[in-house]
Amino acid sequence: MKLQLALDLVNIPEAIEVVKEVQDHIDVVEIGTPVVINEGLRAVNEVKKAFPNLTVLADLKIMDAAGYEVMKATEAGADIITILGAAEDASIKGAVEEAKKLGKQILVDMIAVKDLKGRAQELDSLGVDYICVHTGYDLQAEGQNPFEALRIIKSVVKNAKTAVAGGIKLETLPEVIQANPDLVIVGGGITSKEDKKATAAEMQKLIKEAVTA
Repeated sequence: MKLQLALDLVNIPEAIEVVKEVQDHIDVVEIGTPVVINEGLRAVNEVKKAFPNLTVLADLKIMDAAGYEVMKATEAGADIITILGAAEDASIKGAVEEAKKLGKQILVDMIAVKDLKGRAQELDSLGVDYICVHTGYDLQAEGQNPFEALRIIKSVVKNAKTAVAGGIKLETLPEVIQANPDLVIVGGGITSKEDKKATAAEMQKLIKEAVTA
């Protein structure tokens, strides 16, 4: 089980400052969609250059022209690239093919997918690396969380690893850990804290304890 830090509401210098603070306690750093929109793939490049030992995820939420976009993200230094579960199978296949060719990984974001179980089975057979249940900002505001969705996906996925994102905080982390995803994605649960380093360290400690238990 790994911990991923999602950076969504920062510019490149701020991103680098935050990662500096928590780098010893995270496994993956995510350059979130808002950062890519504001800064372009340069953000991926700068963070990878600054932290070559960290896995960098580019949250492109690809919907089309998948092979090309995976290639461009890889050129910028991304290790993992996201595509939407709602994308066409042809796009998923194109993303997987390009990533495998380049030695990179594909994470499928299940945001807005209605038939989680059925789609997860299809995606699993298409060779994706991660399937991620994701309660987006707008649904979090309505009080939803991703835990039940994670259980549904874990019940059917045989090959891909699972990931979970959406409003995860230190207080809710034990419930997440119980569901046993491979990747726990935390944004504001770390970045909004005064002491980001201490929060990330405590989260990593809980994850490690669960893994060795």
